Amino acid sequence: MQNMEILGVRIDSLSMEQCLDQIIQAVLADGDIRIVTANPELIYKAASDRELQQLINSADLIVADGVGVLWAARQLGHRLPERVTGIDLALRILEEANKQGWRVFLLGSKPGVAERAVINQQKKYPNIVFGCHHGYFTAEQQPLLIERIKNFAPDILLVGLGAPKQEYWNAANTGLARVRIGVGGSLDVLAGLVKRAPLFVRNLKLEWLYRLLTQPSRLKRQAILPLYVARVLQAKRRQKHCE
Repeated sequence: MQNMEILGVRIDSLSMEQCLDQIIQAVLADGDIRIVTANPELIYKAASDRELQQLINSADLIVADGVGVLWAARQLGHRLPERVTGIDLALRILEEANKQGWRVFLLGSKPGVAERAVINQQKKYPNIVFGCHHGYFTAEQQPLLIERIKNFAPDILLVGLGAPKQEYWNAANTGLARVRIGVGGSLDVLAGLVKRAPLFVRNLKLEWLYRLLTQPSRLKRQAILPLYVARVLQAKRRQKHCE
């Protein structure tokens, strides 16, 4: 598998279908893999946090979550096949899980959201066996939660605790599922609480702008983007200088 680095973070050159194939193989082989959906915000944080960078790079698969990652790859002389966002990957996994009768556990978001997501998705995917728990658990409650997940024995564990908390959690909790994936705010979308951008907006690669306009609370997080762009362009200049 080919890969490249953006600000020290490995990005695997995978299309959505290639990533899904890896997931299917892991489930069929009774594997234990961890997937990181790396967006510009996570990459920027990892660029100045060695521990986080190493934790991300130790994942089995790291996919490009967003156009900002594709742009950075081009600036650094690489081309990635396509963006593989957390929500798009989650939806493709649910489609496959319904065909295969997999067990899927949703972990994250506020109390009631994961349950609502299960109700919504069970209507669309009746062959999936779902489990869920909210993301507002304490350190004291975590052992019981882990035991609950183990007893459920999921094929897929979708963790929406927000980055980088979900990355730390997935790395620390091996063996809970055949596939563990950090999916950010995807549970809110699956629950129907947050609407995705219309398809034509997504095709124009402007979903980030739609989310910013419809969720002004994201503005503070998006303030990182100019800093990310500056770091990537700086890395590009250093790369040219070395050539």
